[in-house]
Amino acid sequence: MLPVLSPSASPPVPRDLPVWQHAAASLRAGVPVALLCVLTSEGSSPGRQGFKMVVTADDMTGSIGGGIMEHKFVELARTLLTEGSFAPVLRRQIHRKEAPTDRSGMICSGEQQLLVYPLSAADLPAVLGIVELLQLGQGRLQLSAAEGLRVATEATPEPHYAFQAGPDWAYSEKLGFRDQLTIVGGGHVALALSRVLTSLDFGLTVLDDRPNLHTHQRNPYAHYKRTVAYEQLPQEIPAGPHQYVILMTFGYRSDLVALRALLHHPVRYLGVLGSQAKIVELLTTLRAEGVADETLRRVHAPVGLPINSRTPEEIAISIAAELIRERNLV
Repeated sequence: MLPVLSPSASPPVPRDLPVWQHAAASLRAGVPVALLCVLTSEGSSPGRQGFKMVVTADDMTGSIGGGIMEHKFVELARTLLTEGSFAPVLRRQIHRKEAPTDRSGMICSGEQQLLVYPLSAADLPAVLGIVELLQLGQGRLQLSAAEGLRVATEATPEPHYAFQAGPDWAYSEKLGFRDQLTIVGGGHVALALSRVLTSLDFGLTVLDDRPNLHTHQRNPYAHYKRTVAYEQLPQEIPAGPHQYVILMTFGYRSDLVALRALLHHPVRYLGVLGSQAKIVELLTTLRAEGVADETLRRVHAPVGLPINSRTPEEIAISIAAELIRERNLV
């Protein structure tokens, strides 16, 4: 039976896209609008570095973490908007009640540096450029005391987020998805996992070696779908600290081919779906071939948190939970 898919299903969009779209619509309509951004975050902060929202007098999109801290900054932004033009405001927020200064009113123990930035009609070209480049996964957003809001289209070697404190403050970030997930094997679990990941801010690629697999062809959630030979996976999957790979191919033999190909490929996370018995057999075979235990220890297998999941949808939830745990290990 073919999977039942929503006619409106589509690949996930970067978390910030609705924020910048709202900003563009407000500027085009001549509505005063402010950008709120978490420039840095440490510890148990309610919003992480890069979280954003835009605020007008009667509307908002996005979030900088919620709670009383967000409420206070929304009200601050609206007060500043009613006063007309204003200079960017940077404020440190400490989420501990015993802090002598900069207390946020929250007690979760983290710290943040937040920015309230006025957007003007002059910023509209940059905002529109950000909207376009976000969807392409290219370019870099730049905000600074010296030059305001800019967007760079060229590639840079900088980390995903960068912040320079002080009077000449500067913040920048790569546009698009920070984290990329490749699912190798396009079957029913891959389809269910793809659906779950639409809300988790992963760029998503699904690869399979079967050219006419219906669950692969009809997966509407992936940004990229390709038919490839599993021996060629290192050429198909970029290396890097934000690359996650999960193997869930048709069976043991194809899992073994894919795992052999990727064992030494430098990615953040490499997982294999399967029963405990299959995983033991895979690892035993690779050890017999001379693969070191140190290399095998980097493989997450069986993938997914142990919650007794059985259906493709339940398995997808268990895998997504493990990906969240891995991504948030800092």
